[in-house]
Amino acid sequence: MPSQEFETVIGLEVHAQLKTRTKAFCACPVVFGASANTAVCPVCLGYPGALPVLNREMVSLALRLAFATRCEVHETSVFARKNYFYPDLPKGYQISQYDRPLATGGVVEVRGEDGAPRAIRLNRIHLEEDAGKSMHEVPWDDVPTGVSLVDLNRAGTPLAEIVTEPDLRSPEEAYDFLVRLRRLVRWVGASDGNMEEGSLRCDANVSLRPAGADTLGTKVEIKNLNSIAHVKKALEHEIARQAEALRRGGEVVQETRLFDPGSGATRPMRSKEEAMDYRYFPDPDLGPLVVDARWSAEVAAALPELPEPRAARFASALGLPPSDAATLCATRPLADAFEVAVALHPSNAKGIANWFLGDLLARMTDADRQEGRLPVAPAAVARLVARIDDGTISGKIAKELFPLLCEDGADVDALIREKGLVQVTDESPIRAAVDAVIAANPVQAAAYRGGKPAAFGWFVGQVMKATGGKASPALVNRLLREILDA
Repeated sequence: MPSQEFETVIGLEVHAQLKTRTKAFCACPVVFGASANTAVCPVCLGYPGALPVLNREMVSLALRLAFATRCEVHETSVFARKNYFYPDLPKGYQISQYDRPLATGGVVEVRGEDGAPRAIRLNRIHLEEDAGKSMHEVPWDDVPTGVSLVDLNRAGTPLAEIVTEPDLRSPEEAYDFLVRLRRLVRWVGASDGNMEEGSLRCDANVSLRPAGADTLGTKVEIKNLNSIAHVKKALEHEIARQAEALRRGGEVVQETRLFDPGSGATRPMRSKEEAMDYRYFPDPDLGPLVVDARWSAEVAAALPELPEPRAARFASALGLPPSDAATLCATRPLADAFEVAVALHPSNAKGIANWFLGDLLARMTDADRQEGRLPVAPAAVARLVARIDDGTISGKIAKELFPLLCEDGADVDALIREKGLVQVTDESPIRAAVDAVIAANPVQAAAYRGGKPAAFGWFVGQVMKATGGKASPALVNRLLREILDA
């Protein structure tokens, strides 16, 4: 749709499963993939008389996220009961926070449509427990068609809900926001951010209004988006759908919709003409949550250097291109490994970065990058670059060594000795090879001297081949020029 016709307004509600060992209000383990209804107890099953006890680590992890996004953390917040009926909510209410959340404000920067950084404001970060999981398509033969089952293993899992202001203006900005937020929750250790396992889930609110208007249009909510790519595709479809309705003179109905990845379209889930009355009230079984100055200070002091400042430091202190620095800070384990390697060979940070960005990343999956599973140790990368720099081996030989290092984790120096790959720096045998190659190829020599500089590279290749790739490239280049340019 023409950008000057309508303005898109998007707000996101992101649920991040906090990386605790146990649930929010009981000692049941937080597990994924366990047999249905095995990680449950009277508290998360909602048995009468079972009392919740707050998980302190849940609060600490949410505080990390709040400080990382520059929120205002409130000393006192309140847990409330959000009342509604659904089969996967055995208590008949969800413990959440309402009018007194843990933190408010804050920002996450995205790359705007013009390419410049743009701050997306956060409305709040609050704590709550997850519901169970309804299973509408079940794999068991003895379950009749049309019957749904409920797995309550997820009930009571601790969540931080991150709610933005309606500041996003395109599906691309929403995509970038979620990429950055997922990196952040992983970076500070608050959540593993695995959308495929439900650890990060997103609801998107989207509306259109005439360009230049101040009043918001009718909002449509798209629920349960389980991948960042799906968020982008769902928003693209919904924006096009709403624009077409408005162009025809129709109205956009306030409703909740679901995204169908197969068709790439959204479809109605339920109408939402009025906001649902959840009858919030303070949970009588949980007192106010008090985060005193000491607790806040401890969490803030333990916060790692965040990705954007770290990338900026790599660029300024190590002389890396900003794009390379940003890639190295895609995950905290990757950035940590790079910094370990640089500390071992600080004289050539750029050379180490080139190996990380090239050969290492080519052998790593996204999961490897998240977990820091490098094909070789940072120390081996540092030693490899050091041996190139001191002339022991050439870059070409290093490329040949790298797969061997990945296979058995051998010591770099031991492998160089074992394979007999020490670079030849004695000028006499190299000069003899240069003389022989030039003498055997007078046509190519005449071509170079006649104004075809590309022939020089051919001569370099021939000399390296004649020396088994062990000759010092710098020395080969110097000797060839001495003779060919004479």
